[in-house]
Amino acid sequence: MSTELDDFSRAQLAILGREWLLHGHLQDRVGMPLVHTGRSREEMQAIAIEEWMAASPVYSLRTQRALKFGNADVPTILKNIQIDIGAPPHFMDFRCRVDDANHGEFQLAHCGALLDVEPMGEDYVHGMCHAIEDPTFDATAGATNPRAQVRPVHRPPRVPTDRHPHCHWTVTIDPEFPPVDAHPFRAIVEQSKLAGIATEEPSPTGSDAEPGGWDDYAGDFDPDFELEDLSHRALVTVLQEVAVQSHLLLRGFAIAVAARYGEDAALALIPQIFTGLAGMTAQRLLPVLGIETRDIETQADVESRAAAIARLLRFHPVFWPRTYVDLRIEVLDDRRVRFSFGPSPVLDEADGFTWFAQLGGASDRALDAIVQAVDPRAACHAVVPTGDERFAYEAVVDPDAAPAAEAPEIALAKISGGAAFVFTPRRPVRV
Repeated sequence: MSTELDDFSRAQLAILGREWLLHGHLQDRVGMPLVHTGRSREEMQAIAIEEWMAASPVYSLRTQRALKFGNADVPTILKNIQIDIGAPPHFMDFRCRVDDANHGEFQLAHCGALLDVEPMGEDYVHGMCHAIEDPTFDATAGATNPRAQVRPVHRPPRVPTDRHPHCHWTVTIDPEFPPVDAHPFRAIVEQSKLAGIATEEPSPTGSDAEPGGWDDYAGDFDPDFELEDLSHRALVTVLQEVAVQSHLLLRGFAIAVAARYGEDAALALIPQIFTGLAGMTAQRLLPVLGIETRDIETQADVESRAAAIARLLRFHPVFWPRTYVDLRIEVLDDRRVRFSFGPSPVLDEADGFTWFAQLGGASDRALDAIVQAVDPRAACHAVVPTGDERFAYEAVVDPDAAPAAEAPEIALAKISGGAAFVFTPRRPVRV
């Protein structure tokens, strides 16, 4: 078997992987302010706690299975951190160390989340670095070993205000520690079709895949791990798992909101988050995918837009993995792209807690936000599905249309420093 990701080089997959990790991380930069609107800071924090406690243990165990590591020890916990949307590399610059199977630590040399929150004041910093991180760190570590504890050596608020590293934590496993109890929402996430979804098998190592790198992470923990260390095959697998992480986090978020404020409240928030997050990520992906971002002024330029829109749709993380989202794309002509959604698990979850449950309605704004990253004169129009298609659209670039205004939810996403964060590869791919 093969996937659409197979045509990328290992270096390109590593770059794309960091973007997809950051995409998953920045979901809360849109979702939490929307939850906070009209509600207290403490309520917002409670949603964040429940969201991550519900999702991160589920996807941590998936990552272990995908990369063939997992010994219920500290190295396993720290390996998970290195491939987690909660810790997108460089933006959340975790520096990890293993002392032995039961002892280790990590420091954050750069915490993009802290830099986002510090301007909001000490109460918000305390809320993130104390109220939220204490239970969520333990929940994530507890998925690997229920008798693991993550405890601070120091953490913000920073004293002095420019203190580095931003925080420092120990990770310890002791049979005498009381076991970490799983949050009840974790079981709800585990019951979803998404939690048990398989991913596409990448091409076997050989003539059709770039050689080099590790096919798994079963070896020793590497404190300097980068995505460039993985083989082509492993990177294709990891990117699909990163996409699953993001979908799972949305489910954790929606379950938490629905439990407190009702299902209608959760369903109202999802299209707004989808629009802001997907639109912002689309803009970040343009240079990564080699899509030119200049202003379009001439008909000749418009004629290149359809292929660019198709490429962006094809490699936007919200549409992955293909085993969960059956996205089909066809370039019709120089300015029209037809895309559709076939029968797939994302459309068959028992609830509406997915990005695509409101297609044909409020979530269509997010599709516009994605294609307008390529050209603000583009728009998505619903068309009649054919065959087994469930939903179908045409993305059309109209050279005579007025450029669309950027969705306000995208502006909300851009409040985070992550929206403009520039990744710098730290080493070449492993030979």
